[in-house]
Amino acid sequence: MNTALKHWKEAATLILAAGHRLGPDTLSSRTPLAASAVSLPGSSHGRSQLPHKSRYDYDVLLLKRSGKSGFMPNAYVFPGGLLDSSDFSSDWLDIFKSFSQFPSFGLRSVKQPVETRPPIFATDRRKLGSPIPGEVAIRICALRETFEECGVLLAVSKTEAKSMLKSSEDVCAARQHAVNELDGGELSKWRALVNQNPSNFIRMCRELEVLPNIWALHEWSNWLTPIGRYGTKRFDTAFFICCLQDVPHTLQDENEIVRFQWSTPSEILQSFQARELWIPPPQFYELSRMCRFPLLNDLHGFARQRATEGCEQFLPVIVVTDEHSMSLLPGDKLYPSDTSEKPEVDQSANSQPQDPQEDSALHRMVMSDPYTTTIQITILPKHNHLLPVALTHDSKSQL
Repeated sequence: MNTALKHWKEAATLILAAGHRLGPDTLSSRTPLAASAVSLPGSSHGRSQLPHKSRYDYDVLLLKRSGKSGFMPNAYVFPGGLLDSSDFSSDWLDIFKSFSQFPSFGLRSVKQPVETRPPIFATDRRKLGSPIPGEVAIRICALRETFEECGVLLAVSKTEAKSMLKSSEDVCAARQHAVNELDGGELSKWRALVNQNPSNFIRMCRELEVLPNIWALHEWSNWLTPIGRYGTKRFDTAFFICCLQDVPHTLQDENEIVRFQWSTPSEILQSFQARELWIPPPQFYELSRMCRFPLLNDLHGFARQRATEGCEQFLPVIVVTDEHSMSLLPGDKLYPSDTSEKPEVDQSANSQPQDPQEDSALHRMVMSDPYTTTIQITILPKHNHLLPVALTHDSKSQL
């Protein structure tokens, strides 16, 4: 792990999207909200509206954190957690080598230069004593934490490994034979052991002869906890996305996680606006992005191709006014050039929420209370990523 970090602990999060049957109000084969067809908020075409919830053919998994949790109690989040030293263990080398089909980890390369990559991905783990590439270890962490928190095991059996080599497509992690062939009690036993000690995830994979399906995870984003927002706990979190054909059997760990739910992105945002659940800003932002793709195949195809571009690091900078709290993101006209310690926002500039129709350099989330959030963005996302759908008063009824 990157022990050189002063303020943040490294973590990994997995956005799980799983297919379901469309209702009678269906879509054509391609959604009109694909990124290339959408105008920026503030352009002459105005803001976009969300597709109705019945038009989605997939759900997203959210887990409710315990009210006793020391970080974001009662929040609904994607599964994930802290990197563990076992995620970087040399034992993984032997496990992957035991699958003769995989002489190396075989992840697709990223086009983004190392010098402009977020540190969580760009850090040379070999210099830190790890024989496992960082991009592999971080994926292992996301898969391990997902198994711990909700019982979903995304793994590849040797039978599946052979089929992977025959296809140019990466495995979509759907209907995992490694999961279906295992008795529920067997999985429960291993899940309890992994919760007790993360290194048991290595032992499980060795004894069950499966590999963590690192190929089904695609880089999506990288969020850092803003300074002073959630006490002294701050995390540098890699967000991955994985698309499953069907909703897998899901559990909760009865410790930090007290509830789970599968819902469409628009249903989650609607519940948030109705104050029925609370999602942190990164979840709000990423779900707003996903609303561009109501169809699972489109989302998976986009995520798989876009992931080769890399991703931008988002360290929100909080500005509090009398009526609003603003979370400034990179590219915003007020975003400070130095965010290393205590970033200072230029108070000589207008720090009040702006009308995106009248400003050309906005990238921020404006919050008048914990459940009322608006994304203002008039810049193009880097690395061919998606614009979040702007939630306006008029678009709420379209959810």
